[in-house]
Amino acid sequence: MSRLSKLGFVNTRRTSLPVRRRIRSRGVPTALQGHEVFCTDDAHEAGELVGQVLGATVLHPEPAQAEDFLASLHAVRLRDVSFAHLDFQVGVALDVSRSGDHYTVHMPASGMAQCKYDGQHFHIETYQALVVNPGTNLHLRLGVDTPQLLVRIERDALERQLSRMLGRSVASPVVFTPLLDLTSDEAVRWHGAIQLLSTEVLTAHSLIQQGLGAGPIEELIISSLLLIQGSNVHDELVRASQRRGRRSVRLSIDYIERHLAQPISLDDIAANTHLSGRSIQQAFRDDLDTTPMAYVRERRLERVRAELADALPSEGATVTDVAERWGFSHLGNFAVTYRKRFGESPSETLRR
Repeated sequence: MSRLSKLGFVNTRRTSLPVRRRIRSRGVPTALQGHEVFCTDDAHEAGELVGQVLGATVLHPEPAQAEDFLASLHAVRLRDVSFAHLDFQVGVALDVSRSGDHYTVHMPASGMAQCKYDGQHFHIETYQALVVNPGTNLHLRLGVDTPQLLVRIERDALERQLSRMLGRSVASPVVFTPLLDLTSDEAVRWHGAIQLLSTEVLTAHSLIQQGLGAGPIEELIISSLLLIQGSNVHDELVRASQRRGRRSVRLSIDYIERHLAQPISLDDIAANTHLSGRSIQQAFRDDLDTTPMAYVRERRLERVRAELADALPSEGATVTDVAERWGFSHLGNFAVTYRKRFGESPSETLRR
């Protein structure tokens, strides 16, 4: 088992669907050509499988082209970011009644897509993208030869990254504006992040393949989208990036991140940032709505989850070893806290 097969978007080994190979790749990005998830000529099956990516979906091929219908998906998933290529042999209409608990960026690789998104109508071409928020409805009509590049970001991961960028907790859902201009100067950041992801997936001995680089690349993709795309938090995020946060919080977080695998106390943070413990605590309450030590615990939980998600059976990783490496010595309490935070047990994360 490779790391990317362990983190694969849909586990085809658990389905009875046959995987049929295309005669030609039809523009599948090189990085995804070895990661076919499905290929089917059954429109109902295709709708169900696409629904695992987008949310509850009903798929309708163009009636005059129904006999030639063929759908395929190539995809990889890191931890909380997925990169996919969705293609149909014929024109189709997709009705997503309610998108899943994630953000999805739709980018036509060629052709044009007609969209009705939350009551608004758009025509999306190759120099544009559509950003879909969680829990929204989408009607998408794709012409012949209009494959889609998709980037899916889990909501929880986006909110965690936004919290770190703002220097405070996130009180309300992030709502992006629908249209993303891929030709703008700001979009260079987005293209660069996607290119880096593609290179890491493609390269045999890349950091991602070694289980080391998924987190930073995901953070780059998420922060790029947050900074280039309009949203209800965009203005505040730009101001926060300019002022770089309260000095006491910034210095404290820098120290915590450098020493996360070592014992850390409030006195350690104060001594190494030359600030008082009281001022640090007050700053964390004001800016992050938490305490310094609760922040340490949260970051350690994220590191544990990352290691468990990346681990391969051949490496012999255990929940106990990973938890203790990140400072969790009381395994019973750790398991309860982990399940409450991520909605699954540590062992479930390791087995995925």
